[in-house]
Amino acid sequence: MVKVPRYFDFAAMFAGTLPEPPRPTICPRSDEVGLFYRSQYNTVIGDPECGKTLLTDHATVVELLAGGRVLRLDLDHNGPQSTGYRLADMGADPALLGDPNRFVYIEPEDRTDLFEVVEHMKAWRPTLIVLDSIGELLPMFGHSSNSADDFTVCHSAVIKPLVRTGACVIGIDHLSKGSDSRAYGAGGTMAKKRAIGGTSIRVTVDVPFTPGKGGSAYLAINKDRHGGLRAQSPVGDKEPPAGKFVLWPHSEPGSSGTIRAMVKAPMKDERNPAEAAPSEDIAAVAGLEPPPSSANDTQKRLKWRADRARIAFKAWKLSPKEEDRL
Repeated sequence: MVKVPRYFDFAAMFAGTLPEPPRPTICPRSDEVGLFYRSQYNTVIGDPECGKTLLTDHATVVELLAGGRVLRLDLDHNGPQSTGYRLADMGADPALLGDPNRFVYIEPEDRTDLFEVVEHMKAWRPTLIVLDSIGELLPMFGHSSNSADDFTVCHSAVIKPLVRTGACVIGIDHLSKGSDSRAYGAGGTMAKKRAIGGTSIRVTVDVPFTPGKGGSAYLAINKDRHGGLRAQSPVGDKEPPAGKFVLWPHSEPGSSGTIRAMVKAPMKDERNPAEAAPSEDIAAVAGLEPPPSSANDTQKRLKWRADRARIAFKAWKLSPKEEDRL
């Protein structure tokens, strides 16, 4: 007897009997729309000191206060004291941080430690896992960040099993160094981005984060596989704004923590500041004769980087032309 494979049931899908597509619920913005998906691999990408770890700290505190269970995998060796005091300052009850049924933290020294954590999480059942950082995960296996095969091995050995626990897994990663590759996303192999099953949030500093004074960062959607966050964000940009992460001092008597944080939802017509073209670039495109036909045409004629030409050409196309103002 031939065994029939388990093909996807399109009849059930169109009949409406399948579950709804996943929605982002982790780390909600001020409009209650989350940045990240449960049971998916998500990432936060950006330059050093842009606020990546602080954003995941905020997500950790929110999840703990909502009754969740959080694992912090500190491959960057930020240190338990630094992490613990930061979370407490942001409003996490020290009793929660000290409860091994609600919060666990570890700096794995090698693959053996890491595999023990992965195995333990199958029974512990976390709701949120922060992996800081992906850049340190591959070297732990003796692998290269530029190899798709190497990343796939690490993804299958660590990230996939953690996702299967049902947790929202957030990996922190750094941007590429090259200007064109930075526009794509995190440094290393493109397999990193393909593996994301939830969102990839690009973090760009606005006001530098300073101890005791706070700071802010712009958040943009680098990837959203299911479209749930993108559907609730402004349109018009390649990487639409996902919100603004804001941190400020807080010292109300009787309240926990000394810092407050939130993700402000973007306005409907808000644009991604990183995709705004300088006026001189728009003028340079406008001065081309004949007018450019595409971003590629603009790049070739002005000899600019691809991302600069794309942004300037798009802004020129959307700007009012002289004949329209007459």
